[in-house]
Amino acid sequence: MGLFIFRVFIIGLLTVGGYFYPPFTLGRELGAAAAFVLGGLFVVLETRVRRAPFKVMWSASIGTMLGIIIGWMLGSIYQTVVHSHVTASFIRIFFLVIMPYIGFLVGTRKSEWLDPAHLLRFFKEEENVSRSTKILDTSVIIDGRIVDICDTAFIDGTLVVPRFILKELQLVADSPDGMKRQRGRRGLEVLDHLQKSSRVSVVVSERDFPEAGDVDSKLIECAKSLNAKIITNDFNLNKVAQLQGITVLNINELANALKPVVLPGEAMKVFILKEGKERDQGVAYLDDGTMVVVDNSRRMIGQTIDITVTSVLQTTVGKMIFGRFNEESR
Repeated sequence: MGLFIFRVFIIGLLTVGGYFYPPFTLGRELGAAAAFVLGGLFVVLETRVRRAPFKVMWSASIGTMLGIIIGWMLGSIYQTVVHSHVTASFIRIFFLVIMPYIGFLVGTRKSEWLDPAHLLRFFKEEENVSRSTKILDTSVIIDGRIVDICDTAFIDGTLVVPRFILKELQLVADSPDGMKRQRGRRGLEVLDHLQKSSRVSVVVSERDFPEAGDVDSKLIECAKSLNAKIITNDFNLNKVAQLQGITVLNINELANALKPVVLPGEAMKVFILKEGKERDQGVAYLDDGTMVVVDNSRRMIGQTIDITVTSVLQTTVGKMIFGRFNEESR
């Protein structure tokens, strides 16, 4: 309420000023009306500025100033070429109006272009520009395996966590659902561990892309603007990003690639954990989580036995190993 009264006071003060000191050689009534309209326009502009993020305001100001400078330079150059004073004056005014307008549009719509960090990339050496930057998505943060990978120094460069990812993670951590809340808090703990790690550098990016809509689309736009890779274990995000030419590091694919290669005929030791679906089958698991289905082993539940691998099946979720328990080996 107080702000509304203050705005009314400002408009009223300008209107009174326009009445006693009419601009543009207008009469008192027209001068007051012009001042009232200008005051209303400035109030509208003030309300828009209050809602805009600081980065957008900064970029819009820089874009406008650059537009004024470029417009003045172009107008001056054109004035030295054209002999007609009227035409040269019009062209100079044209550049002084159009170029700041273009700069303002660029600053508001493409604020990341005028980000100081983005501009400095043009003045850095090529090796610094190509430094490996990777963006973490929500799923890989909650998963937690990224910590172990970073601790082994297999990932270098800078890990970027966009602000909108932090907001999504916070929403998960504040969820009324107990399971989601636990996963969200685990994600925050993972980020805290990564920030304290000396192996990688973690940076929180303020870049946002409201026009992109959902979080996955924002991640893709962010990766494009930073020329970065995306670390994820989200299958859909993986495919969409690859279709748009973005390099994706999928934690699940890495885990599958690191599983030991087992060939039919090899012998191995497994611990039979539970019974299988088929008759006289037992089920075991390797250290990496690979399921091993063993024939003729149901009665051996709770024991470690020697088996012979009969076949290996590659599925969408990983490998499955089938084996046979040889009673003669006991």
